[in-house]
Amino acid sequence: MVYLLYNFILLLSSLFLVPYYLVHGLRYGKSRRGIRERLGYFTAEFQSKVQGRRIIWLHAVSVGETRAAIPLIRELRKDYPDFLILVSNVTETGHSIACEVPGIDHCIFFPFDFSWTVRKVFQLIAPELVIIVETEIWPNFTRQAKRLGIPLILVNGRLSDRSYPRYRFARFLLRPVLDCFAAFCMQSQTDAERIVSLGVECAKVENTGNMKFDHELKNHSDDVVAQRKDSYRIPEQAAVIVAGSTHDGEEQLLLESFQRISQRVSRELRLVIIPRHPERKKEVLNLFRGTGLQGRLRTELKTDDALLNGDEVLVVDTLGEVLDFYSIADIVFVGGSFVPIGGHNLLEASLLAKPVLFGQHVHNFKEISKKLVRAGAGVKVNGLQEFEDQCVLMLNDPARCQAMGEAGRALIVENSGATARTMRHIRAAIG
Repeated sequence: MVYLLYNFILLLSSLFLVPYYLVHGLRYGKSRRGIRERLGYFTAEFQSKVQGRRIIWLHAVSVGETRAAIPLIRELRKDYPDFLILVSNVTETGHSIACEVPGIDHCIFFPFDFSWTVRKVFQLIAPELVIIVETEIWPNFTRQAKRLGIPLILVNGRLSDRSYPRYRFARFLLRPVLDCFAAFCMQSQTDAERIVSLGVECAKVENTGNMKFDHELKNHSDDVVAQRKDSYRIPEQAAVIVAGSTHDGEEQLLLESFQRISQRVSRELRLVIIPRHPERKKEVLNLFRGTGLQGRLRTELKTDDALLNGDEVLVVDTLGEVLDFYSIADIVFVGGSFVPIGGHNLLEASLLAKPVLFGQHVHNFKEISKKLVRAGAGVKVNGLQEFEDQCVLMLNDPARCQAMGEAGRALIVENSGATARTMRHIRAAIG
């Protein structure tokens, strides 16, 4: 009954879902490959690659989940060198990031959750294990895996304050879906208790911790930082605020704040804005009108261009360079937190020993944000005035920035180990 209701709703939504992906692809110049794979149609080359191979299929919906899974992919590659590691994504940006991750053999788009589509894809791929990152649960997909005897493991699982009440409300519908999983590796004790409250057996659940703490720490020499600043046409002596993963409604605020901050610090200052979705670059550039500032696109920089002056802001319209830009930052601000998105990965700045600021909307990173604040590695700012005051305080005290960055690195080391705990469940499932 549950699946009949779900399939009926899914069929109705497909009247809008499929046209959306087609229009989205045309709008942003994406290939039609995504829509074909979502419907279960793959190239002959892909079919030949997976034929007869032992496969681990890892699904990461978008950018954040893909990056979170990197430590796990590294361990899977080490422990299972003969397996083909396949990664699926829902979003175009997540797919682009996954294609650049070492250790992944092939990347595909996750199929629409029609029963006939997932059946067709499973018949082709026939994985020995399916790993779902965070909380991406599709009823027909999970049921088909269960029917075929393919173990499913949820890793880095979480149930946010916002999503948990919805899951609780629909737990009677979720119960048969959750029963399809062999194990739940959750980010925190709160997440573990919440998944159990939805009807999952305690024996299947472990608080393994957050794999985001298991990323390799990054060290960049002064020479490398200077070279990067030069390639981005940023003066070597200038302090830099890098705003990563920004959303609509945040860039305008940052431009306004940048001008006021510049007047209150004694150092030259530059701003780098990295929109979460690079296709928004024209929209972001339009925000500069009437501000007295000018925007330069990362893709248009040339080695013989003049250095950015104090009235110019660099807008990054590429993927995969976030950590490179964080490496030249004096302060990192993580977007999706001034607006009610829920925040993005707050730990990436700490990997590079950089202090991190974020707004009040961090419900997707509730535990991490608290840890950063307690460790003295990050500051939660409630509004623009606090953001500006913190930036001024830190930029006028470089030693404070350095101490916050080192505190962040220490926090990462202290909380590492989630990947190793998760791998125990994977080894048990594969046998």
